[in-house]
Amino acid sequence: MQPGDAEGRNRRTAWAVTWVAYATSYLGRKGFGVAKKVIERELGVGRGALAAIDTGYLAFYALGQFWSGALGDRIGARKLLGGGLLLSAAMCACFGAGKTALVLGVAFAVNGLAQSAGWPATTRAMAEWTTADNRRRVMAFWATCYQFGGIGAAVGAAYLLRFGWRAAFFVPALVLAAVGALVLSTLAPGPGAPERAPSGDARADDPARRDAIRATVRSPVLWCYGFSYFAIKLIRYSFLFWLPYYLADSLGYAPDRAGYLSTAFEVGGVFGVVGAGLFSDRFRGVSRSLLSAVMLVGLTGMLVLYTQVAALGPWANVVGLTLVGVCLYGPDSLLSGAAAQDAGGEYAAATATGLVNGIGSVGAILQGALNAWVSEKYGWHAVFVVLIVLAGIGALVLVPTFKKDRTAAPARVG
Repeated sequence: MQPGDAEGRNRRTAWAVTWVAYATSYLGRKGFGVAKKVIERELGVGRGALAAIDTGYLAFYALGQFWSGALGDRIGARKLLGGGLLLSAAMCACFGAGKTALVLGVAFAVNGLAQSAGWPATTRAMAEWTTADNRRRVMAFWATCYQFGGIGAAVGAAYLLRFGWRAAFFVPALVLAAVGALVLSTLAPGPGAPERAPSGDARADDPARRDAIRATVRSPVLWCYGFSYFAIKLIRYSFLFWLPYYLADSLGYAPDRAGYLSTAFEVGGVFGVVGAGLFSDRFRGVSRSLLSAVMLVGLTGMLVLYTQVAALGPWANVVGLTLVGVCLYGPDSLLSGAAAQDAGGEYAAATATGLVNGIGSVGAILQGALNAWVSEKYGWHAVFVVLIVLAGIGALVLVPTFKKDRTAAPARVG
């Protein structure tokens, strides 16, 4: 086999394995959203406690993003991703065996820390196995991993509810362990990886890497991405963690049917991610932050529309949620994926994506308590008003980056 053939095979393997790994990670988080209503009924865990479990998961997930990003640039994607998946598998099994809110909360919190390795690790690997020329196009399709992952996890969890809610965690634990082993045995460093020490680890004392990470942390463009992503992720996790509950609690759907209906949100996300990525690749004169802001303005309109049609029946929900997903997931993938990778550059891609995702994850933390409190005190309509305002704020904070995001990458040192 020629060297070029081996590199091509390794590239395709890396794309496929990282896609499967991140998609699979949703098995560990989506099941809780689908099973909330059943857990509330069978274990007597109230809405406030459910929100606290969400918050614990997301707090550890957010903290882990900052840590995992720097660690991924040091030890490489394979070890970080594989280890994270194996720990997540163990925590899914513990959650499935839990009988009290405390046990569920601890297991889910540690699972959040484990899963925080996923995005920095997979985007680090994709930065190594793509080039600046093809990254927009490749990431447009690769970034569908978290829509398809969410869809598959929701459908799978809804189906597994017929065997009891614990099955929605025990089965994913087995799948996560298998995928973690696959990552450790197949994922290799790419041609875009920084120089490695003889041990295979990136050199911790490499001045180019230190300078690139320092420049990344200080980048105003990345902080603007992060603040916008704060709003985006608060909205996205509100839907991921509470949409099945909202459909059951407010609109009266059975828990399994609510789980199936909720997948329309992520189906729309697939079209949003691919469409935004291909548009960005075709029209490179349009900055990704400008495109993201336009889609966020569109999101405000789609959220208003959904509040008007949600009570009209299942098909109205499908259409409304699909349109919301299109407008939300497009900027979500652009800002946390290719834009952040390019801003981080060769030495700090994982740090950059970890920074943006970490700031965004603070919004995800807040959504649990926010949604529980607002929905109980003012009703679900008020929750959507908050989300509409956040979408507008997410667009506004991107304005300073419209002319800068194409040149945001820290200069390479050395």
